[in-house]
This record gives sequence, C-alpha cells and structure tokens, in this order.
Amino acid sequence: MNRVHWSVLAILFLVGGQLPPALGDDAVTELIQWRVEQITLGQNNLVRGVPIVSGELLADIYARRQFAPLWTNDQWIDDLQSVLASATEHGLNPRDYLIEDVASLIQEYARDQSNEDIADLEILLTEALIRFGYHQIFGKVDPATLDADWNVGRALKPGADPATTVPEIIESGGIKVALTDLIERGPIYRAIQAALAEYRDIAARGGWPQVDAGPTLRPGDSGPRVVQLRGRLAATGDFRDGELLSEVFDLGLESAVRNFQERHGLTADGIVGPASIAALNVPVEMRVNQLRLSLERLRWIDRDFPEKIVMVNIAGFETYLIHNRQIVWRSRVMVGKTYRKTPVFMGKMSYVQVNPTWTVPPTILRNDILPKVKRDPSYLRERNISVINRDGEIVDPDSVDWNSYGNSVPFTLRQEPGPTNALGRVKFIFPNPHFVFLHDTPSRQLFDRPDRTFSSGCIRVENPFELAELMIDDPGRWNQASFDRQLESGKIKTIYTKDKMPVLIMYWTAEAGLDGRIRFFKDVYERDERLLKALDGPVGFDVPGLPNR
Repeated sequence: MNRVHWSVLAILFLVGGQLPPALGDDAVTELIQWRVEQITLGQNNLVRGVPIVSGELLADIYARRQFAPLWTNDQWIDDLQSVLASATEHGLNPRDYLIEDVASLIQEYARDQSNEDIADLEILLTEALIRFGYHQIFGKVDPATLDADWNVGRALKPGADPATTVPEIIESGGIKVALTDLIERGPIYRAIQAALAEYRDIAARGGWPQVDAGPTLRPGDSGPRVVQLRGRLAATGDFRDGELLSEVFDLGLESAVRNFQERHGLTADGIVGPASIAALNVPVEMRVNQLRLSLERLRWIDRDFPEKIVMVNIAGFETYLIHNRQIVWRSRVMVGKTYRKTPVFMGKMSYVQVNPTWTVPPTILRNDILPKVKRDPSYLRERNISVINRDGEIVDPDSVDWNSYGNSVPFTLRQEPGPTNALGRVKFIFPNPHFVFLHDTPSRQLFDRPDRTFSSGCIRVENPFELAELMIDDPGRWNQASFDRQLESGKIKTIYTKDKMPVLIMYWTAEAGLDGRIRFFKDVYERDERLLKALDGPVGFDVPGLPNR
C-alpha cells in the first residue's frame, strides 16, 4: 500500500472516520465503492478537498454498474476537459466544474499511478460532468431562491433518468456532441454567446476609451471629445466608416450615436448628453456580466421552449411573440413603477377582450383613486367610472359621502368601455395570482419615453391589436378591420384563444434583437447584482425529482 493511501488511513483514524476496505483484486472498484458510501452516508463528501454536491445521483450511477469505473478511455477524459473549458462560452466559470482539480490530478496520476488516484479522478470526472450538465439544463442559480413569484418548472422531464443518461454521454464517443443533442440552444442564446465572446475580446484589449464629461455634444460641434467619441463608438462597431481622428461631429458620427442610443434604451436623437455619456462610459466588464446574466436567465427557460410564446422583457420595456425560437413580432410596452414592480412569472393566455371594462383593484382604489375622489367628487364621473354597491346596483357617486370612509369603501368601482378607459380598447387575460395582464392604454404618448415604468404592475402594449390578431390566429374572423368594427359598436366582446399560449414575464438587461444586434438596458428594478452574486457563488444542486443528497 503506497504512501498516499497510508496517509489517508492515518487521517481517518485520527478523526474517527471509517477505514477504507482491504483491497482485493479489483482495488479501484472497491475504492470507488468506499468513496461513494462515505459521501452518501454524510461521513466525508470531500474528494481531494473538493465537495461532492451530486450526492445520491452519483451513487446511483455507480451502484447500477457495481461501482466499476466509467472513465476507461483517455479520449473521453480529454473530451470532458474540452467541454469544461467551454463553460466560459456560456458565461460560467470553469472552476465550478473542477477543471483545475481534474488537470492537477491527471498530472499526478501520470507521474505516479495509484489506485487511490484512479478512484479519486473517476469520481471527480463524473462530478464535473454532472455539474456541467445540470447547469446547462437548469441554470446554475435556482430563480425561486431570488424571486418568490417564479413559477416556471425546474424538474426533470417525466421518464428522464440521469443515472442512465450520464454514462451514455460519457460512452457516446463525443461528450460535447451528446450534450448538444440533449440541450437545444436557440438563435437568441447563440447570438448572446457571440456577443459575450466579442465583449470579452474588447476587455482583453483593454476595454474602450472613455468620453470626458463636459457640455452636450451636438452635430456640428468640434474638439478633442469628438475624437474620444469616435474611438468609443468604433470599439463596439457603432461607428464603422469614417475618420477616427477627426474632431468634427459630422453626419456619419451622428448616425453612429443614434445607433448606440437605440441599442442602449436611450432617446435616439443623435445628441450626446449626460445619459449618453453615462452609457458610453459603462465599463466593458459590466456589459460582459449583463450578457452572462442573460445567458443564465435563458437557461432557466430554454430547455422546454414552447413552439409559440409571448414574452415580456421588463427591463427592455418590450414584448415579443416568439415562434420556433425566433422573434417574429415585437412592440414597446410600459411596466410597473419601481415601487409597484411587475412580477416575473409564467401564465397561460385565456382570452382577449375588446372594449373592456376596468374594475379598480383594491390597492389602486385605496392608494390612488379614493384620495382623489375625496378631493374632487367629479373625478369618477369625468372618467366614466361607475359605483356599484354590494347588491350589484349602480349608485350615483354624488350620493356617497366619500369622506366618511377610511381606506376602504363598500363599493366596487368599474370604469366603463371607451377611449379613456385605463385598459384602453383591448386587454389580454392570462389568469394569475398577481392580477397582472397585458392591455392597451389611452396614455400613448408615454411610449416615446426611454424609461417606461408607469403602470401599477400590468403591461401596457403599444400595438395591442397586432398582438390580438396574432394570438387569436383566426384572420378570417378577427383581423384589423373586424377589430375596428367591434370598437365602433362599443360592445364588450370576449374572444377565447384556440390554444392557451404561454405568456412569460421575464427580466434581462442584455438581449439579441431581431437584427442580431445586442442591446443593453438599465437595471430598472435592480435585480442584476443579486443574481450576479449567486452566479459567481458556490455550486448548489437541488432539482425536484433528482436525487441529490
């Protein structure tokens, strides 16, 4: 028995741990079994100082093969190391997948082969693959730990058996190909991956030049800050054709500024004021992290992506219709105020209603409308809001002594259909406990604002009837002309959708657009920092239906 194994025995004896087995002819198998039993019994989950987080799954894999080694081919080990190194392409840290531990042990094994080295390497290789595959399928961070409203499933597909799949991947002859076949990535994910590589390359070259603070820069201005602006925009490809050292703010530079502003959720006016300077001077490392976070958020939803889905990006103030993983339609939206945040969750579209009424929610009644009614009794009549008592009867608002009530009243307030209705002329209902839905709005001028946190939590859509036609998907009966006729009638019309299309409310501050360009947005709800801390934190392992401890 060699020097390494005797030191392990001595340590275990001193701390009261169980001793490894007396080695027989199949020494490696016996050591693997002993290591696995130590892990599953909770007596020692460290292998070479590395915590084994996959727990019972790892044990299940080896128990099914009587603890015989899996990694019997050097090429398989080389393939795995290549796959682990590719973690950076996904915005992940290769160290989470033990790439340095494995490489060190392989070098040690090459110098002085021992049964202990073989058994330890065996377990670390399998642990690394499980970690990598798990994070590719589910993401590293469990979104439910960051947001109690998250309701998208995080379980294995029915019938899935990772204890069978993991050995199949190893023995497939091409681990990367097997994982790619198992985990489909759409064009949005791949476009963000490409942008991540591009921005990391910019960081490796020292980042981009800063633009000095100073007066607003306008077309026609000149000076050294214009040269800085040209260099900054050239670094990200917004400025491509023109003289980099020219001090004149010409039409070509103005076009580049507008392009940059549009990509960063700013007013695209070609004028470089304080907001544009701030966006230009954001460090490249922050943009890299925004792209990493978007890849992680996509992993939360990417594995079972439906054929058709409506998605809302809260931070980008946009909604999309995605078909076969391609964005086929988009529209600007308004979302909840920073103190009435729109929640992140998934629902199923139930129906579309033209000429809707709006029943005032209790919180809005208490916090917004009731104080206004007490100051101005004509407020309800001017806004076409009916007062309904507990018997369902409409009462005259002037007959109510509003000041005699505190924060609640024994009435329901309902705004009747019409162009001034808070929901506009159409709403989209996907039942959820948050009472959040998509709808039109009479406040259309607000869509031109770069920051559109104006609602009480619901999502206001700029082009709602385009969305209605796409969601109902019955152009013979419901098209823009038939919607116009229904609006003119003034009658409420409820149209049930043929398929309950998923609606996913998400949040990401970097995205790939229809044209493939990468766009960045402000972190309006300040969600990024917490997710980044978790993404860069310790590795966890907790999936319903998957043995893990």
